[in-house]
Amino acid sequence: MFNSKSRPSNNNGAPVNSTLIGAGTIITGDLESNGDIRIDGMLKGNLKGKAKIIIGTDAVVEGDIEGLQADIMGHVTGNIKIEELLYLHGNTEVNGDIYAGKLQVEPTAVFNGKCNMGANIVELNNTVTNVINQ
Repeated sequence: MFNSKSRPSNNNGAPVNSTLIGAGTIITGDLESNGDIRIDGMLKGNLKGKAKIIIGTDAVVEGDIEGLQADIMGHVTGNIKIEELLYLHGNTEVNGDIYAGKLQVEPTAVFNGKCNMGANIVELNNTVTNVINQ
């Protein structure tokens, strides 16, 4: 019934896990995940994901977010860099700059910052960040 063929996997063939940071949980420090990650609590630090990132309706992130795809429904104070689709749902509030391949925003979402879109923008921004950090 359950076997490795039914599980999603990353490029290395290893199973991809999902991580949930539940409501009422406060994490101080940076997080990095190879699988999907959902935050329903509070993160005071940066978040880097290699799969889908979900920020729940009551979640608060005070730091930068970087990943492949993201659905934001809560509050984010920091820059967001998403390679593919960034979706700002419902009563989302984002205070910071956005770098995204594609952006979808619902009319009730609030965004304060600069927006840079297109795959070339995200790739260029990541290259510049890597050069600066070296």
